[in-house]
This record gives sequence, C-alpha cells and structure tokens, in this order.
Amino acid sequence: MLALPWGCARQGGEKGKGTEISDGQRRIGSGEAGAVGSKAPEFALPDLSGKTVRLADFQGKVVILDFWATWCPPCRAEVPDFVRLQAKYRDKGLSVVGLSLDAEGAKVVRPFAEEYNVNYVMLIANDETTRSFGGVVGIPTTFVLDRTGKIVSKFIGKTELKVFEETILPLLST
Repeated sequence: MLALPWGCARQGGEKGKGTEISDGQRRIGSGEAGAVGSKAPEFALPDLSGKTVRLADFQGKVVILDFWATWCPPCRAEVPDFVRLQAKYRDKGLSVVGLSLDAEGAKVVRPFAEEYNVNYVMLIANDETTRSFGGVVGIPTTFVLDRTGKIVSKFIGKTELKVFEETILPLLST
C-alpha cells in the first residue's frame, strides 16, 4: 500500500487501467467517464447482505458516492462525517453511498459498518465500477451527484465535512 498525502493508493486492481498522468495533465482513461458535468454511470452492486442495489434506485436524490476501503486511514476518518451528513439531511433527500474497494468484501466491511454505526448504504464495488467512473487510483475518491444523476463535484483525498455540506446544501434546496 502506498500512502499518498491526501489519501491511499488503491491496492490490487488492474495494472495500467484508469487515470493516466501525461505531461503533467490528468486524462481520464475511459473518455469522459466520471467527469464533472457528465451523467454518473449506472451500476448494480451487492450491499452487505448480498442484495443488488443500482444507482437508479437513488433517482431524485442528491447522492454522495464514496469510493473507500477499510484499510485506508483517510477513508476511515471520513466515515463519521458521512454518518452525520446522512442523519442530518436524509429527510431533505440526501443518500450517502459507500463503494467499498476491499478485496475481502462484506466479510470485512460489515464489522466495520457495525463498529462505526454506519447509517447509509454500503456496497461492494469492483474494478468495473472504478473504470466506469474514469478510473479511481487514490481513495477516498468521492463524487457528488445532483437529483438528475449528474456529477457536480469530485473530491480526491480526505475532504472536510464543511466542504461536503457546502456542496450538497444548494442541491438539496432544488
């Protein structure tokens, strides 16, 4: 595991896929997938009980999609903030969705979610999911979607609660 100043490098995954750095500029490996202003790619992933959850299930909600893992300290540090945001804004139309990149899946995520009293949806993501979002090379990587499913913000690395709140409040009022 490589520690980055703001987050963690992904463990495992596919070599040579995803975001590429060239001439100091970041290119998204899958065209415009995962770019701010684009429609978020659809997915169908298992939750911690094995039930399939689709992005379409959150239609009409403001969504925080967080790619994370239990082994990543900055990811773990953000979870209590997501719990607070979900509790505070659920009734206004917010859905926080954790997309775990743990290779061990629900076996390690379920006890973590119980320990942290996670009150939002946790899904087990995969390489296909990260590719569809343009490649996720560092975690946490968090996307904020408006009520139409458009990506309005992307944060790479640990992000403060205040920043997420400032991002979602205008979206929740529409």
